[in-house]
Amino acid sequence: MAKERIVIYNESEIAGIRAAAQAAAQVLARTCAAVRPGLSTKDIDDLAGSFIRETGGKSASLGYHGYPGQICISINEEVVHGIGRPQRIIAEGDLVSLDVCVKYRGYVGDNARTIIAGSSASAPEGAQRLLTVTSEALQAGIAAARAGNCVNDISSAVEQIATAAGYGVVRDLVGHGCGKNMHEAPEVPNYRQPGRTPILRPGMVLCIEPMINAGTGRVVIDRQDNWTVRSADQSLSAHFEHQILITDTQAEILTWLKTA
Repeated sequence: MAKERIVIYNESEIAGIRAAAQAAAQVLARTCAAVRPGLSTKDIDDLAGSFIRETGGKSASLGYHGYPGQICISINEEVVHGIGRPQRIIAEGDLVSLDVCVKYRGYVGDNARTIIAGSSASAPEGAQRLLTVTSEALQAGIAAARAGNCVNDISSAVEQIATAAGYGVVRDLVGHGCGKNMHEAPEVPNYRQPGRTPILRPGMVLCIEPMINAGTGRVVIDRQDNWTVRSADQSLSAHFEHQILITDTQAEILTWLKTA
């Protein structure tokens, strides 16, 4: 089977992707601000859905391969794809990962962040360090995303930050291209791959998203909902994601929220 073609977007298309990315960034910021102990993950999902509708867009996650939520909400040892549930109550100090993907006027914006609910003093030991390292790994990956480099340069930059801190990199899930569709070529792993990987060229739009566990990096899928991905050893997990544009110089972070 032929490999999926990597899209090089033109200026008109990039303008559309920028708008979708800003919509997704706005929704993520508002949803993060709404998280507090005592709310259910379904409460948060409902709020995010209303925020998405206010942008004029719609959730790109809802209905994707049957996914039932507006966004993905993952708690503590859950890595990604957690579903908002009325019985799942957020506790003080929980790590809450929010992954927001918005379809807006034919284009897709995608970003994610892990935060601590309530007081960081109530979070499990090592939680803040895990969040800091994962965020730093994302920034290192973005810095490596330059025209002329290859996907492996991004992957290596992320992996080096994570492993130097003693953490496990999730290998079963990867970053990806994202423009007109949520998942496009190329895949962008958080670990170095053997062999050659695609060269980065201006006009490529990528989502770089480190998923890092305090433990081994191995994961399992919840057998009840067949969506939620957890660390196999029940260790804490963090997930940060930005959507970027490859340019002639440094990458443009499309999901960096612009203020008026």
